Amino acid sequence: MKDLLSVQDYLLQVEEVGDWDGEEELVADKFNAIVHSVWDALPDSLSITQIQQLMPQLWEQLRGDTVLLDADEDELIDWALSYIQQQIEEGMADDEPAADEEE
Repeated sequence: MKDLLSVQDYLLQVEEVGDWDGEEELVADKFNAIVHSVWDALPDSLSITQIQQLMPQLWEQLRGDTVLLDADEDELIDWALSYIQQQIEEGMADDEPAADEEE
């Protein structure tokens, strides 16, 4: 289903990252590298809804955190790949509601 979406929808422009004390271009470049790597690694079996839930979580986890400036791009990519994989495994991106209705 990934082929019905575009990675471009999740990339950030310099003016979209907010104030990073003059480092906005570096932040946007690093984040976009992360997005491309995660996009390439997303399983084809994910639904559109799952992808639309997962991808914005990357920015939610990283925005405002100096790790974007401090960490090496490869470390950030490794973290992002692990984070997304964990989200998929934990079922946080499932289309279906949890079946824990029994008490």
